[in-house]
Amino acid sequence: MSPFPAKRRKLDRSATSLDDSETEQRSTSNASREDVVPPKPTNTTRLLEADDAALYVGGLYKSSLFKLQVDELLREVVPNYEKRFGGLTTALHKLKGLIEGIEERGALSVADATKWLHKSHRIAVPYPDPKPDKNAAYKLSYAKPSHINVIGSYTLRTMVKSDSTLSVDLLVVMPAAIFQEKDYLNYRYFYKRAYYLACIAAGLQQAAQEDFIVAFEYLHGNDLHPILVLKPRSDESKPVPSYAINVIPAAPPMLFAETKLRPTKNNVCGKDGVEGESTILLPTPFYNASLRSDCNFEAYLKLLHSVTKASDGFKDACMLGRVWLRQRGFASRLSDGGFGHFEWAALTALLLKFGGPNGHSILSPGYSSYQMFKAVLKFLSSNDLVAHPVVYGPVDFVASTSSSPVLYDGQRGQNLLYKMSPWSYNLLREEARASLSMLNDGTFDQFEATFIIRTSQPLQRWDCIFQVSLPSHDLESTSCDHRSSMAEFGFRIAEILAEGLTDRVKLFDIKIPSTSSWSTKAAGPTNEPSSLTVSVAFDPATIDRLVDHGPPAEEKKKAAKFQKFWGEKAELRRFKDGSILESLVWSPGSTYAIFENIITYLLKRHFGTVVASSLRFTGEGFEKLLPGSGPSTKSFEILKQSFSALEKQVRDLEGLPLQLRHLSPVSPQLRYSSIEQPLFSSGQPLRNPADLSIQFEGSGRWPDDVVAIQRTKIAFLLKVGSLLEEVDESIASRVGLENEDKPLQNCAFLDVIYGSGAVFRLRIHNDREQTLLERQIKEKSSDHRAREDAVLALSVYKRLFLQLPLHTQSIATHCTRFPLLSPTIRLVKMWFDRHMLAGHVREEVIELLVVRTFLQPYPWRSPSSTMTGFLRTLLFISRWDWRAEPLIVDFTGTMTSKEVDSINTRLEAWRKIDPTMNRTVLFAASNHDTSGTAFTDNGPSRLVATRMTALARSACKLVKEKEMDLDPRSLFATSTADYDFVIHLSPQFTGDHRRKEASKPKYKNLEVQSEASMEKVGSQPVLSYIEELNKLYTNTIVLFYSEIPGSVIAGLWNPQAVATRSFKVNLMYPTRPANGEGEDTEDVELDKSAILAEMARLGGDMISEIVVHR
Repeated sequence: MSPFPAKRRKLDRSATSLDDSETEQRSTSNASREDVVPPKPTNTTRLLEADDAALYVGGLYKSSLFKLQVDELLREVVPNYEKRFGGLTTALHKLKGLIEGIEERGALSVADATKWLHKSHRIAVPYPDPKPDKNAAYKLSYAKPSHINVIGSYTLRTMVKSDSTLSVDLLVVMPAAIFQEKDYLNYRYFYKRAYYLACIAAGLQQAAQEDFIVAFEYLHGNDLHPILVLKPRSDESKPVPSYAINVIPAAPPMLFAETKLRPTKNNVCGKDGVEGESTILLPTPFYNASLRSDCNFEAYLKLLHSVTKASDGFKDACMLGRVWLRQRGFASRLSDGGFGHFEWAALTALLLKFGGPNGHSILSPGYSSYQMFKAVLKFLSSNDLVAHPVVYGPVDFVASTSSSPVLYDGQRGQNLLYKMSPWSYNLLREEARASLSMLNDGTFDQFEATFIIRTSQPLQRWDCIFQVSLPSHDLESTSCDHRSSMAEFGFRIAEILAEGLTDRVKLFDIKIPSTSSWSTKAAGPTNEPSSLTVSVAFDPATIDRLVDHGPPAEEKKKAAKFQKFWGEKAELRRFKDGSILESLVWSPGSTYAIFENIITYLLKRHFGTVVASSLRFTGEGFEKLLPGSGPSTKSFEILKQSFSALEKQVRDLEGLPLQLRHLSPVSPQLRYSSIEQPLFSSGQPLRNPADLSIQFEGSGRWPDDVVAIQRTKIAFLLKVGSLLEEVDESIASRVGLENEDKPLQNCAFLDVIYGSGAVFRLRIHNDREQTLLERQIKEKSSDHRAREDAVLALSVYKRLFLQLPLHTQSIATHCTRFPLLSPTIRLVKMWFDRHMLAGHVREEVIELLVVRTFLQPYPWRSPSSTMTGFLRTLLFISRWDWRAEPLIVDFTGTMTSKEVDSINTRLEAWRKIDPTMNRTVLFAASNHDTSGTAFTDNGPSRLVATRMTALARSACKLVKEKEMDLDPRSLFATSTADYDFVIHLSPQFTGDHRRKEASKPKYKNLEVQSEASMEKVGSQPVLSYIEELNKLYTNTIVLFYSEIPGSVIAGLWNPQAVATRSFKVNLMYPTRPANGEGEDTEDVELDKSAILAEMARLGGDMISEIVVHR
């Protein structure tokens, strides 16, 4: 069965962010404030009408395909409001009536009001920390709300589909009479708000209990904003409704002066609200903005409503922004970055009114949704709102710089980004920059990367993730602003990481676990988080640096600050250039070991041993899976040095009939991509020779017959070998034969074995072969079999002598450019091998899959760790529809859209010629091979490609479910239960046994090359055995083998061969009477036992057991 779903793209929304809890501060309702009836759904069908077509023709969309994809996306993500919110209107009417009918309560002291609610209704008041003073002079009271209305994206109709519960916001505006002029000071407003909410909960407790489950929750995770969440109950007669209603208390718009709540003001000044005379109080921007946001619900309601009327593309731009944010893990919740749908919509609305030159706006109301979306990304990426705060609107206010971003809406007195932390803002800007790069890419279609692929999966986004526990002691706050103990710890961690890691990392993110809803009987959530998660993206160029340079000794203040921060680790050192600098020296090790040492030391110094001991890191486990010395390329460099020496010796040879033109490497070992590192020594030569292609200058003396050319190559190789042995006594050479049953293909090679243990295998490239083979293919007089042999020989020739040298050069170059490309390729190859697919998928195809992750990395940047490179490659494989999409790798970055279209057209042509994909299944093209079939002709089969996709999807699913608890080894574990039979090999023939033998220590004086060690060069008995079985049973069985463990060979019976059929003479496989019947039957079936017995006989001592599953 095909692993591919229907072609229509679906959003990956399986881990929907909490931004779908529609608690945004906006609405487009034009109804009376006393009327809570939601507006009827409007017709959201989007057709390519004349005006829209004119916009498209004018170049306002990226391409025609992109335009169609955006239109389909917008249609796809719109929920069915009538179906999803059935019964909502009745519920809202009922709640409105119940809230308006709640009895008013006179003014009581804090202690009496709290005690009365608890005693009479068992309702706890969700006061924020610090709790109110029981002896406070102000009173708490409850009065009928001034009005109630529905707000949020439900009324704006900008909701998007989600697997989680969608929420509708019910705004309850508190009367101004219950507040006093100074209530904006010292949490007094928030205490009265919490009491008002508790009174609503008490009023709804009995009346709404039958229809709703009532609980408290923090609005966007802000503990200053508790709300009521009402979820409809279900019964046997109706299913569980998929929505919830959020009851949000709000302040009247003009309750407090805007000037009192600006980001530069302090409103948490003392116990009784009296400002100190001798101390300078720091600003409280988060506290002020939280209070101001409670006054601005209706102001933003009017703003968004007016913009929706003025701009046709606004709503669709908001939906595109919402999808984009959700796929990147952003939402309005503090734990999700503090930038969600409301912030996007409000920012877009402001840019439609302000921000341009000469008082004009940045955006035009006539922009299409795509233009508007892209312009907002441009604004986010190009403006640093931390270093350069922005103020929009007619207000006499200049924002001061701070560590947090400021986008101040002067008309409404609101910093839209007040919930964002410095690290979440940096991440948002980086995502915006990456998306802009994608959208500006005119060569490849980036629609899926922009809107479909979820980039927030932590193991695919970050290089290292660590968890750290909250200190047991209270931290000294450096700010007067409102922060929880966990938030304060997060800010302290961020300051230490920024100063301690400097340029070692590009980005980091700190996640504080979000709190869930809790019972109205409790004053706060019971599951308070005890640890936070820090995620880091490395800078590969600097992360493994062993010496950090600090300030020079002459700069006393900076040097003292450096010493205070690093403590005993800081030391004064003199360097070669004569400079004397404060320095840090770290112990050598892997990238992760160095990083973990730095983090552990920093946390131990600044938070103590207990906090440092709680660290739990994730990320290094993938590199540890690599055989040999992990991600190091030292062994590859040693082999390349030996190759350079061989090349020099061959060029300097005297006595060759023709001069050397090229000596090109074509082996994975010479392009840093073999699973096992090329380890060798004088007593242990390289087991698998490194393949080379040698080409001499042209000559008219070569024969005009392909077979004769192959025989002439043998004489050339013998001559080269003898000359090399003459110039270097340590060299041993021998000529070998191959393809003996294929006379048109290369028939000989030369093994050159150095005394150091390096081994190279040379094959001669003669460009005249191509001309002769092409001529033979075109000859109509030759028989069909001869032309087929010529076609196959030409395909092998092009792959071996034309494509492989270019491919090897490109991979080696990019492994130098991207140091992590080599270990990532090796790890992906190891994944293919462990799942016994490597024998079917050529190494070059796997390398193309991986290098695409680095060269076309969208929606991310190029991987900066082996883990991210590996997991992103698996994600691509799991999503790759190889039936309809080619794999295209642009090695040079110069490929044009016309070339990409040509490759796509060629794939379509192949699918028409070969619709059943019997010859070409995967189509892998690059700059060097636009045909797309150089490495995929005649393999892998459709069966293997389908299994590859299924295994990749299972791996991605496991990564998503486990996240930080993932054991990397589980991705490489394979089962043999799916196979029909399994051949177990004797231990002495397995790959693990060979590696153990090679790793045994030997005395130096005994390390000399012997005939026995020479005979092992190039010897692969298991692969030779599999090759022989494939020749004998091509149409009967499919074999799978893993070379790294190398302990089993698994097989599947061909269903067509197993089927019962009538007896006839000269069947290609052994048969027996069907169903064990007598001689009278004319039907026969495959004799599986006879084939397995013959396979065991051919294997001899190599086979220890054959287990038959079916």
